[in-house]
Amino acid sequence: MTRYLKIGIVVVLVGIVGLVIASKRQGQATPGGPVVSTQDAAAGTTATVPLPRLVDLGAHSCIPCKKMAPILDDFRREYAGRLKVEFIDVWQNPDAGQQYGIRLIPTQIFYNAAGKELARHEGFMSKEDILAQWSSLGVSLATSSARQE
Repeated sequence: MTRYLKIGIVVVLVGIVGLVIASKRQGQATPGGPVVSTQDAAAGTTATVPLPRLVDLGAHSCIPCKKMAPILDDFRREYAGRLKVEFIDVWQNPDAGQQYGIRLIPTQIFYNAAGKELARHEGFMSKEDILAQWSSLGVSLATSSARQE
């Protein structure tokens, strides 16, 4: 066998192993969704309410990711206490890219309040498209409870 053929076989095998690992991890939910503390002033109690979560995986120097940044900031402000929004830079944290099974950046992953992955999208996503995605998943961000129906 030629040297290039041997290298090609090794590259293909490594790629197959990577795809198998990524496909197994992609189906796993991230345990323990985020929670927010709420206080009932009348009863004098504090309770934790699990929140749906939007995870955006990208990079600070990626052009589509830069366009996503103000949209994510808007969601953090407008839906505080109803939605947890996270950004993970996979160039600074390559293990996260593997953990979440990322093939392309930016990637948005939608989790319900229990931490189960509901959907994912690859590429730029507008604010309207993100809201439509949550709505299609049965997650209402309009009320303070942000429950999945």
